[in-house]
Amino acid sequence: MSGRIRDEDVQYIRERAPIDEVVGDYVQLKNAGGGQKKGLCPFHDEKSPSFHVTPSKGYFHCFGCQTGGDAISFLMKIDHLSFTETIERLADRMGYTLRYEEYSGGAKAPVGNRSRLVAAHVEAAKFFQNLLNTSPDAAIGRELLTKRGFDRAACELFGVGYAPNSWDGLTKHLRALDFTIEELELAGLSKMGERGPIDKFRNRLMWPIKDITGDVVGFGARKLASDAEDQGPKYLNTSETPIYKKSQVLYGLDMAKKEIAKKRQVVVVEGYTDVMACHLAGITTAVATCGTAFGADHIRIIRRLLMDDDAFRGEVIFTFDGDAAGQKAAMRAFNEDQKFVTQTFVAVEPDGLDPCDLRQNQGDLALRDLIARRIPLFEFAIRTELKQHNLDTAEGRVNALNATAPLVSQIRDKSLRPEYTRLLAGWLGVEVEIVSRAVSIGARNIPSQQSNSQTHGDEPQTDSSWRPDPLEPTLMLEREVLKSRVQIPALIASWTTIEDGSFTHPAYKALAATINSLGATRAFTSDEIADLQMKALFTELSVEPIRAEGEVTERYVASIVARLREVGISRAIANLKSRLQRLNPVENEDEYNASFAQLVALESARRSLHELAVGSL
Repeated sequence: MSGRIRDEDVQYIRERAPIDEVVGDYVQLKNAGGGQKKGLCPFHDEKSPSFHVTPSKGYFHCFGCQTGGDAISFLMKIDHLSFTETIERLADRMGYTLRYEEYSGGAKAPVGNRSRLVAAHVEAAKFFQNLLNTSPDAAIGRELLTKRGFDRAACELFGVGYAPNSWDGLTKHLRALDFTIEELELAGLSKMGERGPIDKFRNRLMWPIKDITGDVVGFGARKLASDAEDQGPKYLNTSETPIYKKSQVLYGLDMAKKEIAKKRQVVVVEGYTDVMACHLAGITTAVATCGTAFGADHIRIIRRLLMDDDAFRGEVIFTFDGDAAGQKAAMRAFNEDQKFVTQTFVAVEPDGLDPCDLRQNQGDLALRDLIARRIPLFEFAIRTELKQHNLDTAEGRVNALNATAPLVSQIRDKSLRPEYTRLLAGWLGVEVEIVSRAVSIGARNIPSQQSNSQTHGDEPQTDSSWRPDPLEPTLMLEREVLKSRVQIPALIASWTTIEDGSFTHPAYKALAATINSLGATRAFTSDEIADLQMKALFTELSVEPIRAEGEVTERYVASIVARLREVGISRAIANLKSRLQRLNPVENEDEYNASFAQLVALESARRSLHELAVGSL
């Protein structure tokens, strides 16, 4: 849609977008009390949740990396969307019809914005799916799917389609829907041939790849022709585009995310048909990578959904083929395991069958049984290494011990190391003490930077020297008063009585001044704050729980304001007494008397505030 979205529509979306639901598509949120929800931050790695969402205020804030904002800023940051694309996505989610104003001078909307690229993929998916069911050329594809155990209903559930065996069938179809060549090339659906634009995918089965929200952002394609007819790779994925990053997408996640969060389990398989087989067999937590190895970005996505921290643990189950490539993949997973708190397991079918083949040959129950018979990843990794050595000889056992002891020493959970030390001793047929010494040596040899990264990996490197420490005891009262003013301005009628100098930290002083400049008694949002640091601090205080026991009442707010003023006046009294001590009452009689009168007035005010602070509690 071309044109500028009307301001009133933008404001409507900003005020009513359900931030907890929007964030919940990416992060598993848990109730944190006081109307707050929390989870693992999607913008930096952390071991315990510091990402807070306040639905009543429409704000989020991470106390680890200091990122915060509303639903609009969250989507813009996490999905790299433009402002217009974000508003359009939220409006579509809310069922709200946006109104547009034409660009001045008849200008057109910019080419390649996310909504256009997603729309092109949606139309392409419909095109492919229709051809799978109707085209005679797709018969070989339908036959292949049937042999793999997928009927028409299963294919429709996963949106499987067929790319025609023609040069530009899809390109012509999308051009007729007013998509430009530039958009189709940018989306990775078309490419330039010798005589013009042609389709990127030809004569292939097509699996639409969706992001976590369900938007089609790419395709996975399987070749149907023989190598003589098509010399391309057997499997071909969409190339990297503005909306498709293969390292940040998991196939099937849009369908599995709710079950993953509910069951606290994720099953990682290797292919699109494996995901289909698992879901159809009742394993509804299955996902797969899209033409790339399972890596750090995938781990971050899964951890957020599992809420993988010390308090909430789940299971990650890898399924690998029993061949050498599968074992290599499992060892890569072992190396990544240290980034999980959750337990990791491996499910390998003894006969080397992948999940799809297992379901096809032995049925749904066999596939569910494979997952149920999972073994810990540590055990699999150690046993895999032991197979490389001849344990019937002394030399073989020594070599095996030297190779596997470091694996035991790398186990993140130190409480598990003694148990695996005993198991390894049994598998090797040597004394436990010998293995224990080898494991201890391996632990000492782990590079210090590895331990440092594990200890401090969730500490973001940000320039936040201007920001006060939320847990600084001497500043806690100032922070509580500001939180009350930001979150419940109606309860803090005494705000205007707070004396200058009551706030001591520069950031708190600046925010108080900002509040006064915008209107000491009225409510306002972060959008009205121009300074980026003050906007960030305002958002942070908007989502941080107020430290009141039970409901925040006017009486509680009055007590902390009185206490803040009492502390401020106490500082003024101390300064005034110091000045009086330096004055000669004879030589500076007028100044001394004026200061003494001021001291008496301040002492009286302090007593009144103390009584108010104590009496309101």
